[in-house]
Amino acid sequence: MFNILVVDDEPLICKGLSSLLASSGISIGHIYTALSGYEALDCIRMEEIDLLVTDIQMGAMSGIDLMQHAKLAKPWVQTIVISAHETFQYAQMAVRLGAKDYLIKPLNSEQFLDSVRNVLLKMEKPSPSLDTFMAGLGENFRPEEPLPEYSALLNLLLTDPDAVLADGRWMQQLDDLKLRGPFFAVIKIKLMTVLPGSPQEKGYTLREQSLLRYAAMNIAQELLAQEWDFRAFYSPEEEITVIIQWDDPSYEEAASGQINRLDVLGRSLHFHIHKYLQLHAVIGISQILQGLSFMEVLNRQAAKAILWNREHSDHYVFYYGDFNWSSYTTDPSVEELHTHSNLIVQKAKEYIEASYAQKGLTIHEVAKKNHVSPNYLSYLFKKNTGFNLWEYVIKLRMEDSREMIMNTDLRRYEIAERVGYESPEHFSKIFKKYYGISPSELKK
Repeated sequence: MFNILVVDDEPLICKGLSSLLASSGISIGHIYTALSGYEALDCIRMEEIDLLVTDIQMGAMSGIDLMQHAKLAKPWVQTIVISAHETFQYAQMAVRLGAKDYLIKPLNSEQFLDSVRNVLLKMEKPSPSLDTFMAGLGENFRPEEPLPEYSALLNLLLTDPDAVLADGRWMQQLDDLKLRGPFFAVIKIKLMTVLPGSPQEKGYTLREQSLLRYAAMNIAQELLAQEWDFRAFYSPEEEITVIIQWDDPSYEEAASGQINRLDVLGRSLHFHIHKYLQLHAVIGISQILQGLSFMEVLNRQAAKAILWNREHSDHYVFYYGDFNWSSYTTDPSVEELHTHSNLIVQKAKEYIEASYAQKGLTIHEVAKKNHVSPNYLSYLFKKNTGFNLWEYVIKLRMEDSREMIMNTDLRRYEIAERVGYESPEHFSKIFKKYYGISPSELKK
């Protein structure tokens, strides 16, 4: 059963598409509707949404903006875009953000339902069991080595870039690989092939580990091919290593958002590897640096980020820049890590308590103020407070609005405005979901 969110600032379109979906015979659990990007984003944060169907032009937050925020919140949510404008620029931006289809209004009912069916059908592919996966490959199957003629060179580049850069033959091979940058990042993928909690506490055989790594490599390559310039290969530590590069124009296009994009990629990698292989993968993400001479630094950063899983065993995606390593002459102790984590959460709470009534407040804004990635902040906040970060924002907004309803004569739209909602209808919907009664019922 799939959950679908329909977003359009015209109520009749939302109602019409919802009715069409409800009578389509598609396996749908819930159909949610939203009349603005902000309302839709709240729904995505609070509900389990599989498919987002959104208009492009919707006032304060466009469909493109919504797609960007939705992808940062939950990278696996699929999107179909509907628009009254057959504009190449809009279509190009939508496709770049991962839209599965771009439909022009007025919509043809069958065309729309075919598009929805196609997207959901691809999502519905069953996840084979590990035993089935192993058996399907057969005893004689030998995984193909990715970039076999270049893997040794790429691994050397990550450990001794000066030696590679000083050798003309190796530089020619790098040129053959079109590894020119000038901006680079390194991602490491470590499969958790030891099964804690299993009866024998034993891992997989060497052959099984090899096959799982091969399968994970294929999943990673399929994801990366959608929007990244990358080279993926096996490293001696039994990990999958990915070098991502940007040329000057592509890096400058969204320089401030590239780390967020890497974070989204890391969570997508973990999500899909877990979905299809039923095992966790720890993802280590380096910073972005300019020049091949820094490849050893980037490799070390990604490896060090993976080690964080020892301290946070229930978390799987780590960005090196989330911790201020330069403040320590040696690797920080468990106590120092704990103190630092508490400080991040405390600062985040203080910022939220001062800014929760701000319209358009996002998790990414809170994270930016703390100089950490949204993914890591969300994890720490939940671990330390018991609340999802956005649940905490809603908690403060609802408690404040309840106080105003009970003790002032302010109208609903005035209260909605004061606690950060762009429409009284959106405010009422959140209020009723939180308290079980509407603002007007509480007032009575």
